[in-house]
Amino acid sequence: MEATVARQVQPEERDLVLLERLAEARSRLEAEIAKRVIGQQPVVDGLLTALLANGHALLVGVPGLAKTLLISTLAEALELKFSRIQFTPDLMPSDITGTEVLEEDRATGKRHFRFVRGPVFANVVLADEINRTPPKTQAALLQAMQERAVTVAGETIPLEPPFFVLATQNPIEQEGTYPLPEAQLDRFMLELRIGYPTREEEERVALQTTGAEQPEIEPVLGAAELIELQGLVRRVPAPPSLVAYAVRLARATRPEDEAAPELVRRYVSWGAGPRASQYLVLGAKARAAMAGRAMPTYEDVRAVAPLVLRHRVVTNFQAEADGRSAADVVEELIESSRAWT
Repeated sequence: MEATVARQVQPEERDLVLLERLAEARSRLEAEIAKRVIGQQPVVDGLLTALLANGHALLVGVPGLAKTLLISTLAEALELKFSRIQFTPDLMPSDITGTEVLEEDRATGKRHFRFVRGPVFANVVLADEINRTPPKTQAALLQAMQERAVTVAGETIPLEPPFFVLATQNPIEQEGTYPLPEAQLDRFMLELRIGYPTREEEERVALQTTGAEQPEIEPVLGAAELIELQGLVRRVPAPPSLVAYAVRLARATRPEDEAAPELVRRYVSWGAGPRASQYLVLGAKARAAMAGRAMPTYEDVRAVAPLVLRHRVVTNFQAEADGRSAADVVEELIESSRAWT
């Protein structure tokens, strides 16, 4: 009897230890990132949330706000294989996934094809300015993002875990860009919007980046430990009432749903799909674990909801005429949802 009880308690005790390690790792990661990136704490929190929930993230911001630096610094602090793809109008799908090359064996004279892996075969893939390449090339990432695998010449090759796509996008340039289709946007767990730094932060940036010293980044987590912490996030229990709240919030963005308020029926053409419900729950679990808590709360769901929902909500002409964006609709919906709990 005592052995049975011990087996039942042991995993819980182990998870509590892992929770402490996760919260500590979060603090150390933030400290390492802060060596190079000043401020942007909400964006850093969002990146770590996506990381621990094993999701992808889209960073949206004007040039010069350290989007690329933030991602590359995070990859260094994680001690993972990192690759950067600069998306351009002439980029081809094979430039991402890889291609077959014909080789000749000099000893026998026989020829054979050898697959040369592309930059997608990494743990952290930075898709820089992803909207600068045509949809055909953008779609090369679809299978990798969803299935963590790449199919080339009829062969499906799994990607080594952990695997993240962290993409950047410039919101102000329209000429020469190709907006991401809804199917690809839906693959990103979170959309993180980077704003300008405060005056004090910008002074620190100017001081730190114009000196002779370049800060060294110390690795905090390796691949095996990160995968273990991702498993912990999955095991964090979510109360049925919290899951019901997350699902109701996602469904309320769909104008044809009976739960949709008048605001959504008036301004929204298409709402968020089932992935939004999944990511609301996963994001809430990740936030709770990052804080060292063993169970998420409604506030955790509301905290990740703007990041999960706003790029999944498509507004209509009436919203444009009234000057209402998808972010405005989502924020108002989240605020009204407080009455549900």
